[in-house]
Formats: sequence, C-alpha cells, structure tokens
Amino acid sequence: MDKFEETNTQFEQAIAECRALFEKKLHDYRASWRILRPTALTDQLFIKAKRIRSLEVKKESLVGEGIRPEFIGLINYGIVGLIQLERGFADTVDIGNDEALRLYDRYAREALELMKRKNHDYDEAWRSMRVSSYTDLILTKIERIKEMEDLELRSDKPVVSEGIDANYMDIINYAVFGVIKLSEE
Repeated sequence: MDKFEETNTQFEQAIAECRALFEKKLHDYRASWRILRPTALTDQLFIKAKRIRSLEVKKESLVGEGIRPEFIGLINYGIVGLIQLERGFADTVDIGNDEALRLYDRYAREALELMKRKNHDYDEAWRSMRVSSYTDLILTKIERIKEMEDLELRSDKPVVSEGIDANYMDIINYAVFGVIKLSEE
C-alpha cells in the first residue's frame, strides 16, 4: 500500500468515526441543528476551535474532555454548515434522521474527495505540520467566514473569496488531519 492509499484509508476512517457520532446524536436530538442561523453555526465552530487552542496553550482540561473530540465536532459542524448553506435555516426541525444522514453522507463524500485530491497535490505536507497549526488555520477560516457573513449582512459581496463553502471544506480538512495526528500520538 503506497502512502496515498494509507492516508486515504485514514481519511475514510476518520470520517466514518465522525458519521457514527453524528448518527448517535441524531437519534438523541434529531436534526435540531436545522434551526441554526449561519452566524450561530459560525460561533459554534469558533467555540470548538477556541477551546482546542485554549487546551493547547494551557495544556490542561478542567472539564476532562480532550482536543480530539473537538476536532470531531468541527468536522460534523462543518458538514452541518454545508447542509445549512444548501437548505438555509428552519424554524423547526424540518427533516427526518434519514434525510439528515443522506445529506451528511453527500457532503462528507465531497469533503473526502477534496481531501484526497489536495493531499495528492500537496504531497502529504500536512503530516509535517503541527496540530496547533491546524487549529490556527481553522480559526483563520472561521474569521474569514465571519467577515463574509458580515459582508452579506451589509448586502455586500466578497471580492476574491472562494466562499463560505470552501472555508467549511478547509475546516473539515484540517480537523480530519487533527483527528488522525492525535490518533497516531
């Protein structure tokens, strides 16, 4: 098995782990995230990434939960963000669990395929990066999303940005790297 095949398997395993948790949470909460407006979803991503950075800096968790679960949360909320971009937010839970999983699988597959293509082009550069760099890059992507949302609130448009969806994909990508790296340590 060459390095890209091994990495692709790791990508797939990380996404499968995230999906399993997403499915369990759907069982418990249904698709309650459908009510999240874009800014609330961005803030949820921010909270998770900021907690990772805080734990990296302080090197201690008083709650007892580590960094890896937060990266998993970033992946799942990133996929939720892609769904919300397509569907918009709702005032009530307007989709069933089967539909939510179908949408999750579609966007997870798109993110996975993008990761595989980028990994080929960047020749596994992520493996030489520090986990803390993934965190900072994720926080940067979240800040960019906030700026784009603020532009939209002012009825303005980004000039050169790839768009919010591309930033969600990058967040998912970096968070998958974090999940894999922390699994290897």
